[in-house]
Amino acid sequence: MEQNNYAASGRRKEAVARVTLIAGKGTFVVNGLPIADYLQREILVDHAREPLVMTEMDGKLDVTCVTKGGGKSGQAGAIRLAVSRALLALSPDIKPALRREGMLTRDPRQVERKKYGRPKARKRFQYSKR
Repeated sequence: MEQNNYAASGRRKEAVARVTLIAGKGTFVVNGLPIADYLQREILVDHAREPLVMTEMDGKLDVTCVTKGGGKSGQAGAIRLAVSRALLALSPDIKPALRREGMLTRDPRQVERKKYGRPKARKRFQYSKR
């Protein structure tokens, strides 16, 4: 019996996620842990699951994800993009819905570099007139 796997990758900030979708009962595993245990914050879990909920595939697919780099927020965004791309490979007719919600667009924002003579990228030291 051949089982169809749909794989995709996503990036956000410094985080990279590789996702595999398989028909199943709806388990969502990230780096060997359930998604709620790995991401730890409910808003990040909801953010990562958003493509599945929107396309009504939430209980129908098993999601296995390997992610590295960045923090939890960046990893949740990377997982969201990767799941969206994998769903697109599974069913190309859902592209307009995913595109309309902005789930196929990679977030291009990166951390701005620190400048010399300043404590952070844009923050300045306190001005002293005397």
